[in-house]
Amino acid sequence: MAAAEAGVTALLVEGLGKRYGATVALEDVSFSVEPGEFVALLGPSGAGKSTLFRCVTRLAKPDAGRVLVLGRDIAALRGAPLRESRRDVGLIFQQFNLIGRVSAIDNALAGRMGHAPTWRVALRRFAAADRQLALAALDRVGLLEKAYQRADSLSGGQQQRVAIARVLAQRARLVLADEPVASLDPQSAENVLGTLRTIAREEGIAVLCALHQVDLARRFADRVVALRGGRRLMEASAAAFDESAFRALYGVADRLETTS
Repeated sequence: MAAAEAGVTALLVEGLGKRYGATVALEDVSFSVEPGEFVALLGPSGAGKSTLFRCVTRLAKPDAGRVLVLGRDIAALRGAPLRESRRDVGLIFQQFNLIGRVSAIDNALAGRMGHAPTWRVALRRFAAADRQLALAALDRVGLLEKAYQRADSLSGGQQQRVAIARVLAQRARLVLADEPVASLDPQSAENVLGTLRTIAREEGIAVLCALHQVDLARRFADRVVALRGGRRLMEASAAAFDESAFRALYGVADRLETTS
């Protein structure tokens, strides 16, 4: 399928602009994310990170610019091409968005909903191949032994890894992670980000991850895209995001935090 074509940029944002009345949420934002790359999206509250995610998923319509997912302009898609494009994009949220009363494998199987016939989804009678794919995804994130355990009995870090298994089962080629470790303890946060980085590199999945923790972005991301006031302030390798960049982004004189 088109999503697997070699040489296609996973996400290309060009001159993106979005206003809400007189409020400028995004203005002339451009960057890209390649297959196999982990890019951290940084910025203070109100920088435009959530609006950017809404534009990428077509929950919000840009006022200017365009968003290409695997070479396809999502604003121009309708019907089956739009559904196909959405299957290529996996979402991971701060609050996990799991169904707590069902098992980890049933939550991972939710990633197959866009691929399975409606009657199978309604009856939760997924094909054997889908179940094997969900089990393989849970194994990939180190949770195979928890496959039949209720999601709400798992720790926060484990629940977030189930969410990662869900996008693996979906066979997403672009993962958007919106503050995925904000509610986790430091060790769980490192485990989750380490898992995201590993699947990016080993599976060739592009990951765009919004974070507040600058030290984690420096440790786990390949590149950093920094937003401030709706504009792209800088784009650099994670290693180049030093204290001067931190001060420029957050407007403070504090030193970079560390988890050590």
